[in-house]
Parts: sequence; structure tokens; C-alpha cells
Amino acid sequence: MKAVVSVIMGSTSDLPVMKKATDFLNEMKVPFEVNALSAHRTPEAVEAFSKGAKERGVKIIIAAAGMAAHLPGVIAASTTLPVIGVPINSTLDGMDALLAIVQMPPGIPVATVGINASLNAAILAVEMLSLADVELAARLADYKENLKKKIEKANEDLKELQYEYKTN
Repeated sequence: MKAVVSVIMGSTSDLPVMKKATDFLNEMKVPFEVNALSAHRTPEAVEAFSKGAKERGVKIIIAAAGMAAHLPGVIAASTTLPVIGVPINSTLDGMDALLAIVQMPPGIPVATVGINASLNAAILAVEMLSLADVELAARLADYKENLKKKIEKANEDLKELQYEYKTN
């Protein structure tokens, strides 16, 4: 089995945030790899990873970083694969990371999700992969249908709340 999604983080301290992404990829039966690489501490390794990812069968890279958050952009500069950036809330409520990832120069795009929103990054990756994989598209459709059912159930459960002035 070869990874089709690569989950990269600036350090293992980002793993608790990225677990939602890895759990979702696993649930969707998408082969993935997980690595810690630093744009600042291991720049040569980041470049080698980025340049070799496509050849290894990777189709999408999810890259997470906090603070200066250069990792997604550095990866995007060295590959033609789609890169999804996940800003990590480590300082300034994550706004520094969000702006560092989303404000890329022309020609070096990084799709960017919300702060700590690794689940959305994984869902976006699965949506991209689903364009060419009917079985994966069906699993994704089931997942989204279950989201709808959870909200419908929650709304029904709210009807059980009893307050003197509640009208529904």
C-alpha cells in the first residue's frame, strides 16, 4: 500500500490537532503517511520530501504549521501537487499562522483551511481524490449524509428540553 495523502507537520506537538485528519483518512480507507518536517530546522529534508512526493505516489499534501508557518508554502514551492495548509494555534490565536499560509505569492497556491481545522483539510483531500474514485466518493457521501442525520437528531433531542418559557 502506498500513501496517496501525506500529512506533514512542523513538529510532533502538532499531532493532537492533526489526529482528526489522520483519523478521517483512516476512516475513509485512504492510504496516508505522517511525518514531522521543519521548514526552518530541516529545510533540505522538506525540499527532498516535496520534490519526491509525486514520484512516490502521493497525490495531495496536507501541511500543518504554527507561528511563522512557512512549511506549507515551502512545500508548495517545490511540488506541483496540491497542498492544503492547516494553520496551528500556537501564538496570536493562530492568526499569525493563518496569514502566513493563506498569503502566498502568485504561482505558489496553498489551499488553506481554518485554524486547527485538520478535519476539513482531510475532507477536502478526500473530495479531491473522490473525483477519480467512485468507491471513495460513496464513502464520502455516506459520511456527509451522517452529518446531516446527526444534526437532525440533535434538533429532535432539543425538543426534549423543558423550560417554562420554551415554545417549541
